[in-house]
This record gives sequence, C-alpha cells and structure tokens, in this order.
Amino acid sequence: MYIVNHRGLFFTITGILLAIALGSIAIFGLPFSIDFTGGSLVEVSYTQARPDLTTIKQNVNQLALGETSLRESGTNGVILRTRTLTPAEHTEVLAALGEGTSGAMSTTTTKATSAASTTAAGLTELRFNSIGPSLGSELAIKALYALAAVIIAIMLYIAWAFRRVSKPVSGWVYGAIVVVILFHDVIIPAGFYAILCHFTGSQVDSLFVVALLAILGYSVNDTIVIFDRVREHLHNNEHGKISEPFAETVGKSITETLGRSINTSLTVVLALLALVFIGSKDTVDFALVLLVGVVAGTYSSILLAAPLLVPLAERFAKSPEGKKKK
Repeated sequence: MYIVNHRGLFFTITGILLAIALGSIAIFGLPFSIDFTGGSLVEVSYTQARPDLTTIKQNVNQLALGETSLRESGTNGVILRTRTLTPAEHTEVLAALGEGTSGAMSTTTTKATSAASTTAAGLTELRFNSIGPSLGSELAIKALYALAAVIIAIMLYIAWAFRRVSKPVSGWVYGAIVVVILFHDVIIPAGFYAILCHFTGSQVDSLFVVALLAILGYSVNDTIVIFDRVREHLHNNEHGKISEPFAETVGKSITETLGRSINTSLTVVLALLALVFIGSKDTVDFALVLLVGVVAGTYSSILLAAPLLVPLAERFAKSPEGKKKK
C-alpha cells in the first residue's frame, strides 16, 4: 500500500523526469544519422597514432563537402558523416583523412560504388555506407509508422483483454493508461539519448528505433502483469462478495507482483550492462538506450500505471456514468 498511498510523490518525480527529457530533446535535439537523412559514412582506423582531430577537420574542410560531422571512434579511429559521396569524392576523403600519416592503407569493409582508393596512407577503412536522401526519408516515415502501429495495437489489445472489467473503471481506462505509460517509456530514453548525442556525437539510427520498439514491448509486459492481478482480485471479490477498497486491491496487486517485476528487470539490466562494457562498440548506444528504457519501463509499470487506476476510479465513480453503474 506504500506505493498507492504515496502515489503523489511518484507522480511528481515522473513530472520532473519528463520535463528534463523533453527539455533535453528541445535544447539538444535528436540528430538523425544517414539512415534517415541520406548521406555517406566513412569510418577509418589509423595504423599508427591518430592525428589531432582539428588537423583532420582542416584536411576534410578543404574538400568543400558542405556540412560534415567528425568524431573519434575508439582509441585510434574516426567516423566522418557527409552528404552522399561520389566514388571520386570517396577517394579524396580517404586521402584527406590519411594526410600526414605514413604506411599503406588497406580496406576491410566497403559498400561504396567503387573500390576504396589506395592513394591514402597510414589508415584502414573499416566502413563506408551511402544512402540516398529519398531512401533515408522513406526509412524515417516507416519508423514513425512502426512506433504508432505498435502503440495503437497495444492499446486495442489491452482494451479488448479488459473488456469485461467495468467497475470501478471500465476496460478502456486500462488501455488509455497503457498508452500514457508507453509515451513516458519512449520520451525518457529519447531524452537521455539527446544528451548522449550532444556530448558524444552519436546520432539516431535504425538501431535506436529498434531499441524503442523493444522497450515498448517490454514495458507493456510488466504493466499487463500488474493489471491482470488487479482484474483477478476484482473477479474474486465479486464472486466472493468481498467488499474491499479499490486502492487496497491495487496496492495488494502491486505487492504481489513486485518481486517478479524487479527480478525480471534485473536479469535484463545485467545482460545490457555486459553489452555496454564488453560488447561491440557498434551496439553500445543501442544497449544504453535499452538500459534506460528498461529501468524507466519497470518504474512506470510499478509506480505509475497501477497507482493511476486509483484517482481515475475515484473520478469515474463521481461521473454520471459511474453513478448509474452503482
């Protein structure tokens, strides 16, 4: 009952977290990668000491490629994002990145339209991806459709699953609460990622969208478990003609599922921490977003979703529809 009785405190904390997340998105923004905007990405690793980043930027700027993004990758590499490069420009970029180094350049992975240049020296090309603007725009639209479709499908499923629950709140209320919680579970990791992008130069790519979709599925699972326990107690109370305050029913349901929710989340968190610290650098951002989302999803399921039923039940009871059902 502690969580239900102190729900105002948890609602306030949630408001503060949401304000920080939305503020971060508004101030820092969410920079889209070439997955959504189109362009080229070149990642190289230097065979010797990496040149100063300022020097590399000066070399690249001489090519007149327009707006570019250059950031460090690991201890001895860099990642360059530009507009879509032609094969000739790709060669020039490799030469600019390798300027001032010594040794022979080799390539390990390339998706360019032509073979990598051999004029640059002292570096190894690890990755070269190019995506056209139209394809990037199409991917962005499909990502938004995917998120919207998942949220709508979840809401409809919850409303259908709880269709026989009418007192003290109707089934559609459970579905509405789930949608509110899902928005919370998307905004919090998105705000975190906006801060991460600002300080590390990361960008929103397709893996970020995959992480959000995974978070939605994981979060609603915890919420449904608690809601289902509430429904079970309501059913038993009705058949056993037991008179019990709805707030007590909700508090009892949270307590009974608390251990399961925390233990399940803890196992996922441990796996994600392993990905963050010993996993591939290509999946670190993905693991971090999932980590924040899992924590936020567990928090929202236990401290927000179920406690929200209580004030809504009180308001529903005061409404004309609620009085008729009495």
